[in-house]
Amino acid sequence: MESHSPPHQTDTELLHALKAKQPGALSILYDRYGHVIYGIALKVLQNPQEAEDLTQEIFLALWRNATVNPNHSHFLRYLITMTRSRAIDKIRSRSRTLNLLHRFGQTVTAETLSPTPVEQAELTERSLAVRSALTQLPDNQRQVIEMAYDAGLSQSEIAQQLDVPLGTVKTWTRQGLLKLKQILLDAID
Repeated sequence: MESHSPPHQTDTELLHALKAKQPGALSILYDRYGHVIYGIALKVLQNPQEAEDLTQEIFLALWRNATVNPNHSHFLRYLITMTRSRAIDKIRSRSRTLNLLHRFGQTVTAETLSPTPVEQAELTERSLAVRSALTQLPDNQRQVIEMAYDAGLSQSEIAQQLDVPLGTVKTWTRQGLLKLKQILLDAID
């Protein structure tokens, strides 16, 4: 079975391919609608990094669940509604956290947030597992993931630093995260 679908496929055909877990379908849908979803997320969240993260979350949710009715005639409207809803949820969550901190009236000291020795050991173990899994990725995928998570760079900044198109960075990130997830899941089994 071919993993890449031709870009001229309809949304309905791509959603059927997505249900069949063909990664090429997700890539085409991301290329087709990613900029729209990012624009909506940015407008609601007013934060480019959060908007990029939400855009990836939306498409990752499509991949994981693939529960959208393939015969859905208004797929873009569905994506827009899901994006707005999740963006508003993020704003509400942010507000609840700020209100909670404000209500208790004091800033939390670093000592309060220090992990216990057991928590620290678990964090170290998880970190080593992720670092080990990262070494199994192709260099380009590993590099963009490390630049995003270790250096805190946005995908636009990564594209600029590597002198590659933004779409390439997004593809490498998406593919790398999917492979990383599979490697870590395989390690658990």
